[in-house]
Amino acid sequence: MKQGRAHGHAASGGSSVVVFGSAGVELRASALQRARKRLRALGFEVTLDPSVKLRHQRFAGSDEQRLATLHRVADSGASIAMACRGGYGMTRLLDSIDWKRIGRSVERGTRWVGYSDMTALQMGLLAHTGASSWAGPMACDDFGRSDADGGVDDVTRDCFVEAMGGALRALGFRTEPGHDGLHVRGVLWGGNLAMLCSLLGTPHFPRVKGGILFVEEVNEHPYRVERCLLQLHQAGVLRQQKALLVGAVTGFAPSPLDRGYTIKSAIAHLRGVSRTPILTGLPFGHVRTKMSFPVGRRIELAVQGRDVFFGW
Repeated sequence: MKQGRAHGHAASGGSSVVVFGSAGVELRASALQRARKRLRALGFEVTLDPSVKLRHQRFAGSDEQRLATLHRVADSGASIAMACRGGYGMTRLLDSIDWKRIGRSVERGTRWVGYSDMTALQMGLLAHTGASSWAGPMACDDFGRSDADGGVDDVTRDCFVEAMGGALRALGFRTEPGHDGLHVRGVLWGGNLAMLCSLLGTPHFPRVKGGILFVEEVNEHPYRVERCLLQLHQAGVLRQQKALLVGAVTGFAPSPLDRGYTIKSAIAHLRGVSRTPILTGLPFGHVRTKMSFPVGRRIELAVQGRDVFFGW
């Protein structure tokens, strides 16, 4: 994997970061403080939105509170809006979000960053306004990890800093053999696979044709991943894409019924029914090392041997 490094690990321009909660409840107070300290050490001006302390059942506040959080963050003028965590909860809000308000925040320069449950917001934003966002780390899960658990991943940190500073224009990773010479252009979009499938048939699912779709998943057995990918295939979504990038699939327990069936088996089956090139190995998802890259922006992707490069 090839990435630029952030010289001195410092953000440029005193970018402001607001850390907010709009999905699952955040119970890791110490992780929040670590994330704030580490982001400040990188040169960011950090504000913890009051939503990080809200609690209602498994959510970061009631639906009304979490909706207000999104709109408040959109109006804040922050350079970066970073989710403290994912979980579940954004889906409840999609029909009530003022999408133009979120879109205007992007026009003013706010970068909405995250993954997992943030996929729902990112896809809704793209579907309703065409505005872009950023696939990247979240505060507690990435910058708030304790030193005992490995601390902040260097590549994740440096890639994020360069992306937010505007210095990062291209990324690369290694994939399986068989795609040498592939060269495509299209809108990069996607995110968590289960979240994507939950949006199919709704007004919040982007109608992207000729795009480059990326997916990742956690806590779902490979057969469930296959089922979701087949749903995208059978719904006609995959055949409209120029490539599918598969990120990390983690956190599942193998079953004694598998008998050799793995995520590789699932991908192999999908390749047998879909003509869309499927590239595995994207360093993104519920893993320590993850890239930061734009969602909803047009990119150019090329494969040389097993090396995949994409730029925007």
